[in-house]
Amino acid sequence: MKCPHCLIDFHDGWNQVLFPGSCDADRFDGVTYTRCPACNRYTYKLVVVTGQGRVAGAMIWPKQPARAKLPAVVDEKFAGDYREACMVLGDSAKASAALSRRCLQNLLREKAGVKKGNLNDEIEEVVNSRQLGSVLADSLHGVRVIGNFAAHPMKSTNTGEVIDVEPGEAEWLLDTLEKLFDFYFIEPERIAKRRQEVNAKLKEAGKPPLK
Repeated sequence: MKCPHCLIDFHDGWNQVLFPGSCDADRFDGVTYTRCPACNRYTYKLVVVTGQGRVAGAMIWPKQPARAKLPAVVDEKFAGDYREACMVLGDSAKASAALSRRCLQNLLREKAGVKKGNLNDEIEEVVNSRQLGSVLADSLHGVRVIGNFAAHPMKSTNTGEVIDVEPGEAEWLLDTLEKLFDFYFIEPERIAKRRQEVNAKLKEAGKPPLK
């Protein structure tokens, strides 16, 4: 399995603990747990044991598999909404998607400089501007398609509204936000640091710096 904490694959072996007093004639309730050898953290799931065998239920810790940790270079006003959207995904995809849509709209307005309107039009403006690469533009366009904005206009006119979501919509929004964070924050910082390193070497060699 893939560890939901550190995302490293490992061969899982599950232990079982039954809750005291939870037993009746044909059912036992408890938890199963396993430990990742890479990060030494535990994963817990609810379990029901009946005459038909053991049935594992919902994951209770962590509530949601880990996603990439954002570096400090990502502005906190965007990173905060993203982290909260990740945290609530396991409990409510609707709430997660609402936080992600709001974060996405604020990000496009500040970093892409779109004309303020509804999220649907703002996405279209950014995609048509071709300021993004084709893969990222397709991912952003997919927000509208998977979210079925045409049938659910509230998603673009009131981005923070907690409303029904399509299968996979909340996860797609988080994936798209991660790609945009990389484009607007992480990659420019990486390039700037690399430029500084190269310029330092050029200076030592008595050559002009990169423009």
